[in-house]
Amino acid sequence: MPVIRHAQCRRSETPAGVMTTFASPTLGGASRAVWRVDATPGMSGPLHDFDAEQIWTFLAGSATVELGGETFAVATGDTVVMPPSTPRRVTAGDGAGFTAVVTAPAGAKAVLPDGTVHGVPPWIA
Repeated sequence: MPVIRHAQCRRSETPAGVMTTFASPTLGGASRAVWRVDATPGMSGPLHDFDAEQIWTFLAGSATVELGGETFAVATGDTVVMPPSTPRRVTAGDGAGFTAVVTAPAGAKAVLPDGTVHGVPPWIA
């Protein structure tokens, strides 16, 4: 079993936060991607979808999760299971933002609201 050292983790930045990949197909040959999301207070990701399930566990801070037409307030220790083909948006709490660990199958593709396949994000590749 390969060991992925901290120095090997891949960092991807977007306007909504920083994703740090711990394992993925191109980082350790994993069949699932595992990454950390660090979001600054008040930042919001775009409304989008995925073609695969994602599981988010919030390690610190708080957020609002829009998922399939419902809105959920989440905090440290909460886990959200995001089914495939379900529009979602995560907005960091105003106080401290949030840190979460997320997993999804290798090759999970982001899909825009108009149905355009955006592709596999770099933190999942």
